[in-house]
Amino acid sequence: MREFSLEFLALSVGVFLLTVLAEWRLIPVLRSHKAGQRILEIGPRWHKAKEGTPTMGGIGFILAALIGASAFFILRAVRGTAMTEVPLALTLAFAVGNGAIGFVDDYCKLVKKQNEGLTWYQKLILQIAVAAAYVSVMSYMGFVDTSVDLPFSSKAWELGWFFYPVSILVLVGVVNGGNLTDGIDGLASSVTFVIGGLFALVAFAWRDPSVGLVSAILLGATLGFLVYNFHPAKVFMGDTGSLFLGALVIGGAFMLRAHFVGLIVCGVFIFEMLSSFLQVIYFKLTHGKRLFRMAPFHHHLEKCGWNEYAIVAFFTVCEILLCILGWFALGV
Repeated sequence: MREFSLEFLALSVGVFLLTVLAEWRLIPVLRSHKAGQRILEIGPRWHKAKEGTPTMGGIGFILAALIGASAFFILRAVRGTAMTEVPLALTLAFAVGNGAIGFVDDYCKLVKKQNEGLTWYQKLILQIAVAAAYVSVMSYMGFVDTSVDLPFSSKAWELGWFFYPVSILVLVGVVNGGNLTDGIDGLASSVTFVIGGLFALVAFAWRDPSVGLVSAILLGATLGFLVYNFHPAKVFMGDTGSLFLGALVIGGAFMLRAHFVGLIVCGVFIFEMLSSFLQVIYFKLTHGKRLFRMAPFHHHLEKCGWNEYAIVAFFTVCEILLCILGWFALGV
């Protein structure tokens, strides 16, 4: 246990410091390539002041996460226990795959100046492919099976073949929810930091080093990024970072075999996604009326007069409550 604690501390601090250093070096590079955020006219008018803020900052903490994780993979290989970290490696690959999709989209829009980047259906097809590969390999290697643990219960629900489309739907949904949550300074990072804290508590309670390393990466990366991303932000993570974090969070839940609890813990991401979905449906059904002043919901709160500090605090408290609920749902 002492060794696990030292590894957890070393990785979280290491990823934090590497993220701070990487972002410090990356921000001028992004500025030089004019990779600045474009603010849409339909957005809150006060966001115009953020026009030109460097984005794609997710590259920094992704590199930090990969360097930190690689060091531990090498350590495990030297000890002859590398196979114990295969689920972590697969989950990181899943997260990096989604980050790569976000990078291509960001790069096309911001560097190549292509208006749309990837279309929504191109991104969706790629995300489904990455999620399907992740679930298939995890299942083939025996790290997940077709039964899922039910929250607040010691029982499991056998889904059979239905497990695969349900898992892909959950993975893709949460990843995109994380993307939509990244709309104001510090919001996605703060919410993800809380989830990383829950994973750390569960990892220590269950003595699960792999999930502990996922939590260490989440805590170090998000806290390091908040140094530059807290209001007023000096850099945004872009789709590159938000898709990576969303995938790493729900991948951590899959490593715990807590698929339904993952939905509880990722409740903020899911709510943000649903608020955008409902806005579109309501708009079409009512021929132009809006359910919210603006979607996703954090923009609705902005339109209602909330400042960014209050919105981040509100969602962070909501996420803390969801994580407390998730703790009891896991029966830790």
